Amino acid sequence: MTKIITGAALAVIAPILALNGGTIRNQITDQEKRNEDVIHRATEAMNRGDLKAYVSYFAEDTKNFDRSVGREGIRIRIEDIFTTFPDYRHDIEEMIAKGDSVVVRCKVSGTHRGVGKLPVNGGMLVGIEPTQKHFEVQHIHWYKLRDGKIAAHTANRDDIGMMRQLGLLPPTGLPK
Repeated sequence: MTKIITGAALAVIAPILALNGGTIRNQITDQEKRNEDVIHRATEAMNRGDLKAYVSYFAEDTKNFDRSVGREGIRIRIEDIFTTFPDYRHDIEEMIAKGDSVVVRCKVSGTHRGVGKLPVNGGMLVGIEPTQKHFEVQHIHWYKLRDGKIAAHTANRDDIGMMRQLGLLPPTGLPK
């Protein structure tokens, strides 16, 4: 769930606003709200398993981890993730928008029921037989938007935590 400033919180900061000419320097703009909405809708499509709708939120020339992959590259990668984890989902914990950037901290989960073919998720699941185990880890995803579409994406993921929960790495230390 995204954190939102409540009426009570606004009442606390209202006197500060009055001293500051009635504005907050970091107040979210209409464009930033639209960008947040794009990320919400894209995430909802992913969580429904609607690959076609999900990739429609990406620009044709999207970059992923600073590499030009285009919308088709995003589709191929997410399709492999859905094959590996049919119940894959992102639950947004917190979202921050500034300018053309939207940063999301989310809980990511899924059950390992398929064999990955692409080096996504840290590249550690290619050819690995399904464990049937469920994982839940934290991710941070950073999106850059242009004209209402995701133009770039990068993430910081807990792939080691995921692999440990799937039973593919020991709980601590390196494999022996």
